[in-house]
Amino acid sequence: MYFFLPFLLAFATSMIQTDQNSFDWQGHRGCRGHYPENSIPAFLHALSTPVTTLEMDAAISKEGLVIISHEPWFNPSICRGPQGEQEGLEKVAIHDLTYDQIKQYDCGSWGNPRFPDQHALKTYKPSLEDVVHAVRAYCADNQRPFPSFNIEIKSQPEWDGIFTPAVESFADTLVAACRALDILSVTTIQSFDLRALKVVHDHDPEVTLSLLVEEDFDLDSLLDELGFVPLIISPYYRLLTPEIVQACHRRQMLVLPWTVNELDDMRKMKAMGVDGLITDYVDRIEQIR
Repeated sequence: MYFFLPFLLAFATSMIQTDQNSFDWQGHRGCRGHYPENSIPAFLHALSTPVTTLEMDAAISKEGLVIISHEPWFNPSICRGPQGEQEGLEKVAIHDLTYDQIKQYDCGSWGNPRFPDQHALKTYKPSLEDVVHAVRAYCADNQRPFPSFNIEIKSQPEWDGIFTPAVESFADTLVAACRALDILSVTTIQSFDLRALKVVHDHDPEVTLSLLVEEDFDLDSLLDELGFVPLIISPYYRLLTPEIVQACHRRQMLVLPWTVNELDDMRKMKAMGVDGLITDYVDRIEQIR
């Protein structure tokens, strides 16, 4: 048995490296270029493509459910209220509404002015639970591999107690929901808010974390401020250079840029050696693969 042990260890290491080196195609907010963002129709359409991970954003409802929404309020450019109202929706906090109330807001019928090819349809901001159930059913019906999830904690200090719960409660609620739905092992939790990442790291160090970055950064300083090295760093794609990608890899971090929509930019990112990318246009993946 001892004779075979080095071979078995080498084989296991090879398999891990192969898995880590597979390219991660992530559908941004499901597939915002094609269907209303963060909606069940968007996530299911993404599953009809080579997407490997569903990227989404989290808010928390009044009763403590994880709600999938980019803003912790209702964006008036894409949503309407229960009576068809548009004015003042940016002041309506998801945290103040129950899930039944949230479902009365239509966030799909008016499309998105930034994405003119998006299919407009009536839909609402779903709970994470409903998304996971819909994804499981789709995968079972279509014999499709179950995807991974990349869920952003949408928190900022100025939103604490107003649009969102305190960051510690927010982070713990999301992790608990993922664990209850049995998706924690295939879920990455990402955030721009260093506080949120620190809470998850301190409370649940086994959770995969991704550091989102939107401005020019010094890698060493940023990691010093965070206090640990996350498995993934996810910068705005225009910030990346081959040197930055290499520096991140030396730190044993995967690099997943956002939001990469044009074919030429996708090719450039792959040529830099990134480990995946996040895109609004999942239908374009086949042209790059």
